[in-house]
Amino acid sequence: MFEYKKYERFIIHSYKHNGNIHRAWDEAVLLDECEDYLVFGNDKTKVLESDGRSWRTKEPSILFFYKKKWYNVIGQLKNDGIYYYCNMASPFIIEDGAIKYIDYDLDLRVFPDGAFKVLDRGEYKYHKAKMNYPKEIDEILKEQLTELINLVREKKIPFDRASIEYYYNIYNKVKKEITN
Repeated sequence: MFEYKKYERFIIHSYKHNGNIHRAWDEAVLLDECEDYLVFGNDKTKVLESDGRSWRTKEPSILFFYKKKWYNVIGQLKNDGIYYYCNMASPFIIEDGAIKYIDYDLDLRVFPDGAFKVLDRGEYKYHKAKMNYPKEIDEILKEQLTELINLVREKKIPFDRASIEYYYNIYNKVKKEITN
């Protein structure tokens, strides 16, 4: 099933609807390829913002990029539990060693206790008008956000602790191999 080499390193490029680069991460290690998604891991990854600023992530993350869904999910392993950051985004493509997708502003933050909050509605509304998001994309994003919230409520993959821990254990083993 693998189109890509297991444990291959990629970079991540997030774009805006107008084609401009939004943000880039310098590493994502491929852990698994499932029928509907790819799973990656990273830790203390350098992030470059479109304005030139850069920073590093603070904790290990397990990333789920979906082949046909309009979102991606980042499980962040923090000291006080697993947090999730979900981007409403186009399905990804991989091109020239980079995972690429269009970020559509809306985000879903999920806390260790299962509570969640939709973020950046104002940014979405602003960019929707400024970049003329088509009505079809607006409808898809609303539908996909509802689907994502239902996955959170039902604690389905990736919103179950076991799947994040499973992939984190794989990532830890791989990380030791690729750094030696």
